[in-house]
Amino acid sequence: MLGAFRASNVNCSGLLWKTPWKLSVTRKANVRARLKKVDAVIETVRASGVQCRSLAQALELPKEHEMPAKDKYTVFSKHEKGYRKGIHKVPKWTRLTLRTNPKGF
Repeated sequence: MLGAFRASNVNCSGLLWKTPWKLSVTRKANVRARLKKVDAVIETVRASGVQCRSLAQALELPKEHEMPAKDKYTVFSKHEKGYRKGIHKVPKWTRLTLRTNPKGF
């Protein structure tokens, strides 16, 4: 079929985005830097003397240097084979707080 409605890979449910199966060294460094920036913001707000429930919850989270690598780069998923999947497979993972995971996984 010719014209605007011809079949293509994208139109026939082809691959739209290529998500790598593991994080590259650069993306891991960006994750660490992002976590450190969030830690700095939390510390700045704490130092300003503001008191609120969300700040109390943020102070309970582990800091970047306290987190094991497993928790920095993967998240718990009950659907995955080893119950872990790469953090970059989570939708909007750069905007979510994914620092806590179930114990033992």
